[in-house]
Amino acid sequence: MYSILALLTTVINIYTWIVIGSVIFSWLISFGIINQHSQAVRMIGDFLHRATEPVLGPIRRILPNLGALDFSPVVLILLLVFLQNLIAEYGPRLMM
Repeated sequence: MYSILALLTTVINIYTWIVIGSVIFSWLISFGIINQHSQAVRMIGDFLHRATEPVLGPIRRILPNLGALDFSPVVLILLLVFLQNLIAEYGPRLMM
């Protein structure tokens, strides 16, 4: 059972880094640092979008529209950290 909890924590940690990578990638594109016309860049962007948009989309619908500012990744990361802490706190108790 500890292995399952460790796996869940690791998956949450990896997904947190994917969300951070998506945010950094969107900044790099919006500031014109990387070329959006490259096929490799498009593939990476498509992967990051497909991996994060199903979770970020509902959060964006709940949050108020702040124009160019998008706080949905921050909310998602806070929720992921909260979930990790719940697993760390209550996971060992569930095994008794």
